[in-house]
Amino acid sequence: MFLTPVQTIIMILAVMAGTQLTRWLPFILFPENKKPPEVVLYLGKVLPAAVMGLLVVYCLRNTNFLQAPHGVPEVLAVAAVAALHWWKGNVLVSIAGGTALYMLLVQVIFA
Repeated sequence: MFLTPVQTIIMILAVMAGTQLTRWLPFILFPENKKPPEVVLYLGKVLPAAVMGLLVVYCLRNTNFLQAPHGVPEVLAVAAVAALHWWKGNVLVSIAGGTALYMLLVQVIFA
């Protein structure tokens, strides 16, 4: 599918407007000198853990525990991420370490 130059410009402007709106809207709705509503404060506390749980479930959704290697690389990588985060408290170190371990396990050890 080919777009005309006008269609391309309209599409770029729409994406730019959507991006800017999502960046500015929280500051417009919740100015710094005003306390946010209780529901927003509550969601700010519970959503990070809920999103992490959802991501773990999503990542493990296709893991077959009934066939070799029985999910061992996945479980070890998840444990490594948890241990690294508990130890260092750094999200990037946790994710990079777990990913590196998982890649090592599936490409070298369980290949």
